[in-house]
Amino acid sequence: MFAMLVSIWLSWMPLVADAVDAVSGAAEPAVLCGADRLFGEYIHLISGKRVALVSNHSGRLADGTHLADALYAHPDVQLEVLFGMEFDIRSNDYAIPRDPQKTIDTPTGVTKYSLYGDIHKPTAAMLGEAEVIVFDIQEVGLRFYEHVNILGFVMEAAAEQGLEVIVLDRPNPLNGIDMDGFVTDDKYRYTFGAYGKIPIRHGMTMGELAKLYIGERLLRVEDAPKLHVVPMKGWRRSMWFDDTGLPWRKPSPNLLTLDAVMAYEGTCLFEGFNVSEGRGTARPFEYIGAPWLDNFQVVRLMDSLGFDGVDFESVTFEPTQMPFLSRPPEFNETHCNGVYLRIRDRNVSAGYRIGIALVWAINRLHPDKLVWNEQVLYRLTGTDRLISMIKAGKTPADIYQSWEAEVTHFKQMRTPYLMY
Repeated sequence: MFAMLVSIWLSWMPLVADAVDAVSGAAEPAVLCGADRLFGEYIHLISGKRVALVSNHSGRLADGTHLADALYAHPDVQLEVLFGMEFDIRSNDYAIPRDPQKTIDTPTGVTKYSLYGDIHKPTAAMLGEAEVIVFDIQEVGLRFYEHVNILGFVMEAAAEQGLEVIVLDRPNPLNGIDMDGFVTDDKYRYTFGAYGKIPIRHGMTMGELAKLYIGERLLRVEDAPKLHVVPMKGWRRSMWFDDTGLPWRKPSPNLLTLDAVMAYEGTCLFEGFNVSEGRGTARPFEYIGAPWLDNFQVVRLMDSLGFDGVDFESVTFEPTQMPFLSRPPEFNETHCNGVYLRIRDRNVSAGYRIGIALVWAINRLHPDKLVWNEQVLYRLTGTDRLISMIKAGKTPADIYQSWEAEVTHFKQMRTPYLMY
């Protein structure tokens, strides 16, 4: 009976989280996003033009209006075509079909496509008669999340078709100061999650990244597109997302909270192993585990490393298929011994380093049971150093040291492109 009640509660969890989304941030936000400013002092960028919009469910104005609807309703704008990404442009639900072929956005009657799967870059046929591409996405601040790549692909498409690009800026939810993690090796540039030489946690907004792509000649085109960035108002680099006053809209079905994003920075690595990342539980990415895991010993090893700002707790959980998940989670309906990452102080907690250390600890305890998916890990990390160093017996400290000089170089490189 208890298991059934838990399953019922979990099935309602996304609906509850969406309800929280709707009421949180009801007070006047401290930050005004680029989407709202577009219809004020920046309206000249789109007046009298045919617009292609690249966005998702996060592309909303302060009053909750979807940007597609606002553009469609504006008398001086012609909304030409819509592009979603992993999910439909209006939903972050896996249950919504993702079809790269031509479909119709019901509220507007405008053609829409998905930039997911085999098609990441809008084609000339898809763009039709568009004169400008508007890009508006709430990113998560991590290189391996698809939006960083899609931005580059969209800018390349604009350059190839002679279109302007307008990036409507939004906050980096993990603040704009902290950077960490592997910088992409040259041989993995432009693969999924590794567009350009950028660390895992980059500390930039999408508008700043767009400027960096052009300034550092990271785009694979001869001439860069004309770029306009509509900046935020009121955002400071020290802000975490919950400092902005903006409502939290889940970037994906499993990133239910800001805590989940902070954990995801490191535990996303377990997508490359036979270890559950907590999908199908109340705390995706905050839980990791497996039926064979000696979680008490993992906690002991993690505690010995002296991480600040986080507690490691032994837990048990049973992943359950959710209606909003595209496939059953790892170890579906199987008892897992797990570890819960309880973040106490986000200003000192080092998410990516925690993920590396968890991989190291589990490999040390269960080298015969831990299975590596090397191709997934290459895409997630942008390097083969993680695999080679752990298999060579290197410590977590050795691995962290391997990227520190590169991150320092990136910090200097990004400086001219910072807007806040």
